[in-house]
Amino acid sequence: MPANDCRGVGVIDTTLRDAHQCLWATRMTTAMMLPVAGRMDRCGFAQIDLAGTIQFDVCVRFLREDPWQRVRLMRERVVNTPLRSLVRSKNLVSFDILPDDIIELWVERLVANGFRVVGAFDGLNDLDNMLASIRVAKKLGVYAFGALSYSLSPVHTDELYVRTARALIKRGKVDAIMLKDAGGLLTVDRIRTLVPKLKRAIGNIPLELHSHCLTGVAPLVYLEGIRAGADQIHSSIAPLANGAAQPSTQSMARNLRAQGHEVNIDDALIEEVGEHFRRVAEQENKPLGQLLEYDAFHYEHQVPGGMMSNFKSQLAEAGLAHKFQPLLEECARVRKELGYPIMITPFSQLVGTQAVFNVVHGERYRFVPDEVKKYALGYYGKLLAPVAPDVLDRIIENGSNRIPRKPEPLAPAVKRLREQYPSASDDERILRYMFAGPQVDDMLAAGAMKTSYRFENPLVRLVRELAKRPRIARVRMSGAGI
Repeated sequence: MPANDCRGVGVIDTTLRDAHQCLWATRMTTAMMLPVAGRMDRCGFAQIDLAGTIQFDVCVRFLREDPWQRVRLMRERVVNTPLRSLVRSKNLVSFDILPDDIIELWVERLVANGFRVVGAFDGLNDLDNMLASIRVAKKLGVYAFGALSYSLSPVHTDELYVRTARALIKRGKVDAIMLKDAGGLLTVDRIRTLVPKLKRAIGNIPLELHSHCLTGVAPLVYLEGIRAGADQIHSSIAPLANGAAQPSTQSMARNLRAQGHEVNIDDALIEEVGEHFRRVAEQENKPLGQLLEYDAFHYEHQVPGGMMSNFKSQLAEAGLAHKFQPLLEECARVRKELGYPIMITPFSQLVGTQAVFNVVHGERYRFVPDEVKKYALGYYGKLLAPVAPDVLDRIIENGSNRIPRKPEPLAPAVKRLREQYPSASDDERILRYMFAGPQVDDMLAAGAMKTSYRFENPLVRLVRELAKRPRIARVRMSGAGI
């Protein structure tokens, strides 16, 4: 596509899903969202990305909010813009692959509760793992997309992505293709070759660009990707942008317009939404996205930002802070030996955990987590490259003997689930299937979800903070209006 071909560019908002997932550990509550939901509906976004499976996990386990109620409340306020959900492979919130009928029920409940866009991704780019969700979404009549999970390795070639995109269109009849760069690894040079090849392969089907600002180049990647023929970008509203999150909607719109493209979003409304979340962050002591410096080593280890911080804290607690750099180097080595899995959930955790064992114990693959052995034996899907033969031998020898060499077929689970909880709704049943023990009961016991958010007077907040300090016994204030 010619560089001077200026077209309309669609914006898919990620503020309510990926932005706070990256910057706030997914701790944005429903009450924080609802006050600006109506305004976001009028911003002109092509879609609003509201929830993947991790949002359900955090709602149930940490926020004690019913995630289905969150979706319904948002749907009541977002009436014009399609709400979007992303399904992780065939394992949802777990690491293990789940029965097909559970995946089908999950997608059915997404649609029933108000999602009109449903897509899937898989860390191995295993087509069968993605089609389990996509086919149900298409059957239910909603817009479906397939994601190409991007990575850097000898096996993650342009040809792989072109082949996968064609198969998603042919076998899944998807409405769009998403180039999903969770690690922020795309470069300007790579996007210039990859996007034209993908567009030639998929024709008029929209191509979405999704990246993170971990290396600081994602905004440039977006601009070059649009210039090369991509149709839509994923961005988040500043100040919940940059850092580990997506590029800023405001700056991307400004730069795309400067290149002559049409970006039909309401700048004033977006600024109002951004100001709301800035105030929320200030009141809740949550971080805002910051521009990151370029880090060339990131392209080697490809460790996600959240794992980096966990590594540092865990090594410090164990008195092994000096092992941080060797650990990152070991992550790169383990990933290569395991056939270059993409460093996204669950594979980033598998690689990271194995690397920790190798570094801390001093003997490589002496301790092998169950998940690493399952990965090596194909439990999670077809590997893009084989595990190094000597490493596979050690994994099989030192891994659990309880794991069979070949995965056994999974029995259907929905019929039994409904029999187990005869009085529950399918919404509740699927949560109980996904979350073991009393977690769903604890969520329900928390009572009615908070749906309104109130900003405290700054003076009240100051007094509250002062009251937490043990050496302050008395506070005196004076002035007009106090």
